[in-house]
Amino acid sequence: MLKIGSVVDGKYRLLSEIGHGGMSVVYLAINERANKTWAIKEVRKDGGNDSEVVQQGLIAETEMLKKLHHPHLPSIVDVIDCQDSFLIVMDYIEGKSLQSILNHNGPQSKENVIEWAKQLCDTLGYLHSRTPSIIYRDMKPANVMLNPDGKNVTLIDFGTAREYKQHSQGDTTWLGTRGYAAPEQFGGHGQTDGRTDIYCLGATMYHLLTGKSPADTQFVIYPVGQLNPSLAGSGIEKIVAKCCEPRPEDRYQNCAELMFDLENEANMTDAADRRRRLRLALFVLSCLMAVFSLVGMIVFMTLKNKATEQSFDLYINQAKNAVDTTNPDSIRTVSDFYIKAARINPSNEIVYNGMLQAVKDVGGEEKDFTQEEIEALNALLDDRGEKNALTRNIDYFEQNNPAGYANFAYELAITYYGYAKNRKKAAEWFNKVRGNTHLNENQREVADALYTIGDAYQSIFSGEAGQADVGKSIVDTNQNEMSVETFFYEMVRLTDGNVSERMGKTEFALIMYHEMAYQIYEHCIDFMKAGITEEQMIEQLDKVDRALDEMQVAEEHRPYLLEIKNLITNARNNVNQAFRDPTRG
Repeated sequence: MLKIGSVVDGKYRLLSEIGHGGMSVVYLAINERANKTWAIKEVRKDGGNDSEVVQQGLIAETEMLKKLHHPHLPSIVDVIDCQDSFLIVMDYIEGKSLQSILNHNGPQSKENVIEWAKQLCDTLGYLHSRTPSIIYRDMKPANVMLNPDGKNVTLIDFGTAREYKQHSQGDTTWLGTRGYAAPEQFGGHGQTDGRTDIYCLGATMYHLLTGKSPADTQFVIYPVGQLNPSLAGSGIEKIVAKCCEPRPEDRYQNCAELMFDLENEANMTDAADRRRRLRLALFVLSCLMAVFSLVGMIVFMTLKNKATEQSFDLYINQAKNAVDTTNPDSIRTVSDFYIKAARINPSNEIVYNGMLQAVKDVGGEEKDFTQEEIEALNALLDDRGEKNALTRNIDYFEQNNPAGYANFAYELAITYYGYAKNRKKAAEWFNKVRGNTHLNENQREVADALYTIGDAYQSIFSGEAGQADVGKSIVDTNQNEMSVETFFYEMVRLTDGNVSERMGKTEFALIMYHEMAYQIYEHCIDFMKAGITEEQMIEQLDKVDRALDEMQVAEEHRPYLLEIKNLITNARNNVNQAFRDPTRG
């Protein structure tokens, strides 16, 4: 047993003992150099007959937690193998266990229990969605910590968790807490799966609502209303009963189904059932009510089916549905849904590509980003989760899905360049992926060229009237000098050949053609002063015009193509006027 005040591993000073079990003791410690508190769990190696089982559970706990990333789960930062024990350094979860709160305050309110259950259900759904699935198997009030905010909970103690073995016929070892454990955890009833955790969560809700542990009622789960009359006929009574069905096939089949009922508990009461029966009776008397009832049933079944999907898919769908091209404020709602999805899987490119597309869609026909759209996008990229993790979403994305990150960063850079007209920001993102082997050769060429152009643009065209200092050249971060003339030829290089193939998307090709036409329209005098001839500029405009005529463009991009066509006409006029009006030169 460790001594209070001693220093472990040269950096963790033990402050106090905060819990203990048969083979383990948990201490509060501080890393004095970082001035941060941690919990250190000491598990002795000399635990007797059960030591091998517990040691296996410990290894499972540490290995699994290292791979998990969820706001309602603790994180392991260090595992120290000592001579007589293992020391696990993990997040110190402040607050009190729900068991302690039950001991002091008795049964908890229905509202609190439902809120806690939704958080735990979301956590279990996350565990079950891992590959392979992780089955927790020991849900009970003692293993749930209520944070000091009084709202959020954290699930602790993974000593009995296991990875689901698809072809296994049963568990080799029974582990769990009698009363809260499902029948299949006793062995001989098949192996435990996600429905086992649903049973344990139901038993935990039963205890929280009634103040009675299943052990207090001879391990029988009575109707909640029998022990707490105020809940008789309530939706939560029905939810607990379905969670705790003895046969797994009679329970909720996954956490998404359970989450749906928790969120709609008020519609599951006996009174609500009577109202539905009344509406069904009126169906016979009124054709209009028949139509309403049919629509209601269809909506209900649609919601029910969606609820069976994993939480990640649910948040993605909600984000897509929240996009409103007529309401710029909708981008905040969209961002909130994508942030929730990222907190479940921060390395999935669907989250980031979907958010980028939403920012463009919410803008409608406008090709500019509003400040609110940029802030909504950055809120997703910079989010660190509800537990203030050290890693931002975008950094986690880059580390764990480098190919998805590279393609997202490339598209974001082009979007900044073409839609937002923010070449400085575009240059920053192009610089992140220049030479990235996860991009194809054409993409790398485009990234390198647009980085150079974007980095140079602000320095070259810096006059108050938007004109260039012809005698001035700038040096980019790679010490490559660029003049106005070089700038023009870089644009020529980017719009040469099959631009759609090189850019990867027709939409991006249109952006580059627009850029060439715009630069000649806006800076033809600057190019003329730098020695670019009238014929050279007209040649590039004609080339772009022909390319647009040959492109197969989706209907949604037709307005943009026509805008470029008009810009080409205006650019030709500007060039003709510049070379025929000596005063402008």
